[in-house]
Amino acid sequence: MKTLRNEKILITGVSGQIAFPIAEYLAKDNEVWGIARFRDEAARRRVEAAGITTRSVDLAEGGFSGLPDDFTYVLHLAVFQQPKPDFDWALKVNAEGTGLLMSRFRKARAFLVMSTCSVYARPSDPRQPIKETDPLGIAVTPHAPTYSISKIAQEAVARFVAREWNIPTIIPRMNVSYGPNGGLPAYLFDMMLAGKPVPIESDYPSVCNPIHQDDINRQVAGLLAAASVPATIVNWGGDEAVDIRDVCLYMGQIAGLEVNFQPIRGFIQHSCIDNTLRRKLIGDCTIGWREGMRRMIAARHPEVKLQ
Repeated sequence: MKTLRNEKILITGVSGQIAFPIAEYLAKDNEVWGIARFRDEAARRRVEAAGITTRSVDLAEGGFSGLPDDFTYVLHLAVFQQPKPDFDWALKVNAEGTGLLMSRFRKARAFLVMSTCSVYARPSDPRQPIKETDPLGIAVTPHAPTYSISKIAQEAVARFVAREWNIPTIIPRMNVSYGPNGGLPAYLFDMMLAGKPVPIESDYPSVCNPIHQDDINRQVAGLLAAASVPATIVNWGGDEAVDIRDVCLYMGQIAGLEVNFQPIRGFIQHSCIDNTLRRKLIGDCTIGWREGMRRMIAARHPEVKLQ
C-alpha cells in the first residue's frame, strides 16, 4: 500500500508541526478528521481550511463522544511536553490517553502511534546507528524532562492494547523531522537569520537522521500497511546521518549567514539511527538532507536568496 484513498482517517494533535502537513496531504484523497485541544482558534481555522473536520478533545479525559467510531485508520501524533517535571500528568496524557484512544477506536484497521528516538539510552559512540532493539533510557531533553519516560510508557500501553484488542499497530520512533511547517533545523535557521547563537551540545556530537516532511507524508501509508499484532516498532528518520553542526554550517553557507555556536553541557540529545527495518518495510527516502534544507529555507523564507 503506497497511497491512501477514500479512507476515513482520524489524526490526533492535528494542528502540530508534523501532524498538520500529514493531515493536509491525506485530506486530498480521504475524509480526514482531526482532534486537538485547539486553544488557538487560528490554528483550528487553518486546519479546517485544509478540508479537515475538527473536534476539540482532551486526550487525558478521553472525551470522544463527539466523534464517530468508524475510522479506518488512526494516526496518533498528539504529544504532551512541558518544562515542568510533572511526571504524573505526562503519564496520564501520553500513556493513559493512548490507551483510551486505542480502546475507543479499536475497530480501525490499523493504528500509527508516534513515538520518538528520545526513548533510547545515550550510546557510548554517538555515530553508531541505534537499532530498535538497543537499550532504552532517559534522553537529555531540558525543555521537557518528562518526555522520554512518558513516551516509553506510551509505547508499553500501545503494545498492550494492540494485543488485548487485536489492533494492528505500528510505533514509529521519529528522529529529526523538518519542513515548511517547522522542525529543529527550521528553528535553528530562524536563530541564525536573527543573528542569534545556535545552542549545541558542548561535549557530545549531535548526530541525527533528518527527514523531510514530504518523505514523512509519503511514507505514512506504507507504515500503516506494516502495522501488526504484536505492534511493529520502527525507527523513522532520513537515510543520511549528519551532525547538527554540519547542518547549520550548510544552511549558513547557502544563505550567506555566519553561524555562531553556543556550546551548552547537557543540551538536547540527538540520535543516529539504523534505518534498515524502515527501508525494508517501506523503502528509501527521496530527499537528501542538503536538498531538504534548501527546500525548507526557500519555503519558509522566500526573501532569502540562496546560493
